[in-house]
Amino acid sequence: MKKIILFIGLVLFLVCIIGGLIVAGFQTTKHQSIYVPMSDGTKIAVDVWLPTNLKPGEKISTIMRSTCYWRSTELTQIGKLLEKVGVVPGDLKEAQLWTGAGYALVVVDVRGSGASYGQWEMVWSEQEIADLGEILDWIITQSWSNGNVGAYGVSYDGNTAELMASLQHPALKAIAPQYSDFDIYNGLIRPGGVFNQGFISAWSEFHNGLGKNDICALEAASGVECEDLKYIMTGVRKVDEDIDATMLSEAVRGHSHVDVYEISKSIEFSNDTWGTTDHTLSDLSPFARKNEIEKSKIPMYVWVGWLDSATADGALSRYMTFSNPQKLVIGPWSHGGSYHTDPFLPADQAVEPSIEEQSLMLVDFFDQYLKDSDNPNQETGITYYTMGEEIWKTTKTWPPAGFTTQAWYFSNNGALSTQSPQEEAAADKYTVNWDASTGEMSRWQTGLFKSDVIYPDRAEESKKLLSYTSSPMPTDVEITGNPVVTLHVASSTQDTAFHVYLEDVSPGGQVTYITEGIMRGVHRKTSDQSSPYKDFGPYHSMEREQAMLMIPGQATEVTFKLYATSVLIKQGHQMRVSIAGCDNSTFERYPVDETPVFTVYRNSTSPSFINLALRER
Repeated sequence: MKKIILFIGLVLFLVCIIGGLIVAGFQTTKHQSIYVPMSDGTKIAVDVWLPTNLKPGEKISTIMRSTCYWRSTELTQIGKLLEKVGVVPGDLKEAQLWTGAGYALVVVDVRGSGASYGQWEMVWSEQEIADLGEILDWIITQSWSNGNVGAYGVSYDGNTAELMASLQHPALKAIAPQYSDFDIYNGLIRPGGVFNQGFISAWSEFHNGLGKNDICALEAASGVECEDLKYIMTGVRKVDEDIDATMLSEAVRGHSHVDVYEISKSIEFSNDTWGTTDHTLSDLSPFARKNEIEKSKIPMYVWVGWLDSATADGALSRYMTFSNPQKLVIGPWSHGGSYHTDPFLPADQAVEPSIEEQSLMLVDFFDQYLKDSDNPNQETGITYYTMGEEIWKTTKTWPPAGFTTQAWYFSNNGALSTQSPQEEAAADKYTVNWDASTGEMSRWQTGLFKSDVIYPDRAEESKKLLSYTSSPMPTDVEITGNPVVTLHVASSTQDTAFHVYLEDVSPGGQVTYITEGIMRGVHRKTSDQSSPYKDFGPYHSMEREQAMLMIPGQATEVTFKLYATSVLIKQGHQMRVSIAGCDNSTFERYPVDETPVFTVYRNSTSPSFINLALRER
């Protein structure tokens, strides 16, 4: 607390001495915070920001963002001052971006969250999305609206933007879902059927705290102690008419407090329903609304990061499945794009493009559809970054042309070889090490608070895993696409999890994480049915009816994809495939009360290998 008091005192001193003119001349935007009633009477909290130079009778386009993470915060006088001098990030920066570009900005607390009334029961419920349609109806009746709206957002907010397209509302002209989930079961809550308990536990606690208007819920996100936060803000912003905050208190008292963690943990299979509802996680995911979204013909501008959970895979599936015009950008970014995550560069590498440049690119996209032309250029394509090479490339399809799929086999003495095994009875045993981990800043851990993704040197971690390493590469080799691993394996237990990592080993012995794949043993059956969207590996339905316990000691084939990547393995470096039975940094262990022993077969009749899409230089 002493630190923040001293810090605030210093800022106040500087403002008084040299910054007074900055504050006095600060050009803010016009702002109002109001309730918009829905057709069922539920009041939804909305912030409206307008350009200060908007002329009477002038009509402009609107950018809309809807969230369950508080549309804006109620700042104290100290907080407002710190926001104005740019010390505390607040709502002004977003508002100034859009109003400065000539747009109205509308930000919404979704039903049952923030200052809105009602109850939040699940992610992106039909009622929540229907509310957003009514907000669109309200926007186009405002005196400043020209009837054109674009929607955008990161993470949850990005999903609301995409799902708004399913309404086929004539006012919605373009959307930009960023770092959002296309399939929430496979992409976030249970990748490969393995429960992402660390992330979901943190998200559940955070979400419930926000629902109670508990300022302490922001402690982990901000890195500032709760008591110190109270000097800056009091909670979610109340609407302007709510002078004494009685309406806010009433809304918060009516919020439900769904235990997202316990419900998510109970959903073992993709066709299990959410709590007492009849909705599966698939039903709530964007891919399930393909027909409605395609009918909208709304263009999309999608940004994701290679190391941001599985958002890149979801974006690639969307691109190859939905007919909507799409511009997809896959970069070396953390969740939200604030950090550069190329694992071959220093952890403090400045993000490229910068946050400011990213924002302007977003404005340019919406200008094209909301301002510039009645017939905008709807060119589609993928722009992607190759890690380790630091070069951006483009393609119209995925995977890109020019790559050859090559099998790399697990071999004797921990080798990884292009030569298929000749032995008749070769195998390796591995006792699962419950200490195996990808660390506290992995792709799965950092999405909640949009922090950096950092994988430290895995040389020591490799000692806990079963690894196969290639000879040094005779030339530079690019890998772009989804690796697919095939394990012929037996487990000593009926259930287990397989975590497979693709890594780079430098001549000096440094081990760099590239990507991974996950598969729970009971979900290993490859489905005879087609995937509901374009996938880039064997399709596992994860449905309860397809579950198969493993027979202890009996070999079985387990084939699954690793998450999409684009990476350059440099000459002299080696490729490594490592196998674990857990990742204790975030994922649930299987089984809870036994330690599995794997027998990984690598012989002529039961080879284990990984398929890689390669291009030699």
